[in-house]
Amino acid sequence: MSFFDEDKPKKPATHELGSDLTFLSADELQARITLLKYEIERLQAEVERKNSGRQAAENMFRSKM
Repeated sequence: MSFFDEDKPKKPATHELGSDLTFLSADELQARITLLKYEIERLQAEVERKNSGRQAAENMFRSKM
């Protein structure tokens, strides 16, 4: 690692919505796309989990009536 590398600002490993993309390389942009796709999948899985839990609760209350 050279002396000059230490002076460069570190780019965040996460993505902030609306952030300036000007100084990111194509590889860095692709890495962010991959990160965001993973996060979307994670969010969708959580929505499905919560929806199935809600559906199970609704079914339980309906069967008691």
